[in-house]
Amino acid sequence: MKDAIKPNLMQTLEGTPVFVHAGPFANIAHGNSSVLADKIALKLVGPEGFVVTEAGFGADIGMEKFFNIKCRSSGLCPHVVVLVATVRALKMHGGGPSVTAGVPLPKEYTEENLELLEKGCCNLRKQIENASAFGVAVVVAVNAFKTDTDAELMLVCRFAKEAGAFDAVKCTHWAEGGKGAVDLAQAVQKAAQAPSNFQLLYDVELPIVDKIRIIAQKIYGADDVELLPEAQHKAEVYTRQGFGNLPICMAKTHLSLSHDPEKKGVPTGFVLPIRDIRASVGAGFLYPLVGTMSTMPGLPTRPCFYDIDLDPETEEISGLF
Repeated sequence: MKDAIKPNLMQTLEGTPVFVHAGPFANIAHGNSSVLADKIALKLVGPEGFVVTEAGFGADIGMEKFFNIKCRSSGLCPHVVVLVATVRALKMHGGGPSVTAGVPLPKEYTEENLELLEKGCCNLRKQIENASAFGVAVVVAVNAFKTDTDAELMLVCRFAKEAGAFDAVKCTHWAEGGKGAVDLAQAVQKAAQAPSNFQLLYDVELPIVDKIRIIAQKIYGADDVELLPEAQHKAEVYTRQGFGNLPICMAKTHLSLSHDPEKKGVPTGFVLPIRDIRASVGAGFLYPLVGTMSTMPGLPTRPCFYDIDLDPETEEISGLF
C-alpha cells in the first residue's frame, strides 16, 4: 500500500497522459481526484497548459465538493467548469419514464421528443446557476448519442447559453475520439481567458448547521434543513471537540437535487432531512447523511476482476464487458 500514495499514470487511446488517483463516489464521498495528481499534472503541462480534473456524479454534489472541499484545501483556483449533459438525462428530468439496467430504453429516450426535453432543461439551468455562483465560466458539453436528433442537440445548446453558460457544444468523442471534442476544447480555451472571480460558498467558521443549510438552500434549492436528534447531537459533540470548523461533505443521492431520488427536474418546497453527521477528521471534513442515503456503494459482493483475464498468446483481454 505504500505505493498507493503515488498517482497511477495511464493514457487515453490517443496517447494523452492521465492520472488516476483517488476519486471515490461523490454521493457518499467527495468524488474527486487527488490534489497530488492535479499538482503533478499542472507541473507537467506548464503555465500555458490545461489540466482537466473530474468531479464525479451530478454537479450539485461532485462540483460543489470540488470547490468547497478540494479547492479550499489545495488553494488552486479553477478557470472553467465543463458541465456535461445528455439529451437522455434531461428527458428523464422532464418526466420521462424510469430506466432499468439491462432493459431496452423506452422510446421517449431514443426518439425525438422536444417537449419532454425542454421540460427537463430546467435541471440544466439550475446546475449552470450553481456553477456560476462560484464565479467560474461554464461550458456545457452535450454528449451526443446516435439516437439524438439535431433539433434536440440544438435545443440543449441554445437553452444552456440562454441560461448563462459561456458556451455549449455538441460532443461526439465517444465515437470519434479527440476529433469529436475539438469544438469543446476550443470553447474551454476561450472560456479560460474570460475574467473569473472564484469564490467559495461558505465560511468554514460558521456553525455546522449553517454550513449544511447554505448548501441545501443555494445548491439543492431546499426551503430549509431538519436535523434529526442524532444529527443534532453529533453537531454539538463535534463543535465541542473542535471539529466544527471543518468543511461539509454531504452524503446525498445523485439522482435528484433533493434527498428523494424520484424527484426529478428542479424540486421545490422541500425540507432536507439530516439523519446523522459523521466525521472524517483525517480527511478533513464532516459528512451529514441526507435522508436514507447509505454509505455503502452499490457494488457486487464478488468483484468483477475475478472474471477478467489476459490471453498471453493473443494479448486480448476477456471479461471486461
